[in-house]
Amino acid sequence: MSESAYPHLPIMLVDDEPQALTSLEMTLRSASMNNFICCQDSRDVLPVLARQEIEIMLLDLWMPHLSGEELLRQITADYPDVTVLIITGANDVETAFRCMQEGAFDYIVKPVERSRLISSVRRAIELRELHRENQRLKARLLSGRLSRPEAFSEIVTVSPRMRSIFQYLEAIAPSPRPVLFIGEAGVGKELLARAVHTLSNRRGAFVPGNVAGLDDHAFADTLFGHKKGAFNGALETQAGLLEQAVGGTLFLDEIGDLGPSSQGKLLRLLQDGIYSPLGSDLAKRSDARIVVATNQDLKAARNSGRFRRDLYCRLWRHHLHIPPLREHGEDLPVLLDHFLEKAAGSLGRDKLAPPHGLVELLACYDFPGNVRELEAMVYNAVSQTSGELSLDAFKTAEVQNPAESGG
Repeated sequence: MSESAYPHLPIMLVDDEPQALTSLEMTLRSASMNNFICCQDSRDVLPVLARQEIEIMLLDLWMPHLSGEELLRQITADYPDVTVLIITGANDVETAFRCMQEGAFDYIVKPVERSRLISSVRRAIELRELHRENQRLKARLLSGRLSRPEAFSEIVTVSPRMRSIFQYLEAIAPSPRPVLFIGEAGVGKELLARAVHTLSNRRGAFVPGNVAGLDDHAFADTLFGHKKGAFNGALETQAGLLEQAVGGTLFLDEIGDLGPSSQGKLLRLLQDGIYSPLGSDLAKRSDARIVVATNQDLKAARNSGRFRRDLYCRLWRHHLHIPPLREHGEDLPVLLDHFLEKAAGSLGRDKLAPPHGLVELLACYDFPGNVRELEAMVYNAVSQTSGELSLDAFKTAEVQNPAESGG
């Protein structure tokens, strides 16, 4: 399967020297960028912009026919949304100041330092993505509607708070940036991660994985895979979750349990998009969208030193707290009806009517296992009832330990 384009819109490279274009492209490709338009003649730039939206432009100043400064002025006037980074051999403060006044995002002097270039381009892309997300979120909040409600069909709710979460996810879904869900066990974090995958229109698969209790070796093996003979017991080459998620979405639950070394590996993956299977010296690139979840207080873990600050900052850009069921009690009646119907279908029986007073009874319970616990409670009560449901069936229901699994 071919890798997804990153960034979604192309980076336009403008320089009259072919070797300079090749060098810029190779440098950016080493940072997992793969979507480019290369332009050697400055006179072709404006016609391209007239028919093609771009993400950012890397523009040389000294070119024949039409100089970079002239182009910059025209682009700023006619295409104000285009972010322009000046790449030039002119180490001149006056020229740099003039370009920044004309609207350039950054001014980078040749020979270009790799880390400086990559950092500036990434920052420009992230600001563009943030602007688009803010525009999408504003539009959704003003309209009060969901563009693709079918993406949330597995989540039964009438809660305005949950609806606002759906609107936010619609706004950020096209971004390749990681998403962090924080919430108690059973609140539906994996269902929301699946919704993000659906909304993102990624061609690859949604691949879930739970990393709770994995030591550093097991985490690396699970995520990156291994080559044959990499360690005792590695009898065959095995693909990791990242390879299974090519072009798709990788969901990692319980990331708050990761040790320091595993956190470092996850951070490098998020920063550079590269990894190496165990036993291999060959680095691979991943274009999978990373969605993670935890039921822990990551801010407290960061402050205590148990969770890396740099990884925390990387994940915190798109984070959502998913409320426990007790904080959106208006969903109890619709969830109860949904689970009664689901239990009846599973057991091959007619749907039973809830006894009078059941919703009020359930509203007095905290549901430490949240929606998953309610589902188990309903199934348990229905499976043990031959006639009509009674309140006693729920008062005595034995349900699974809500801490047994995440989500």
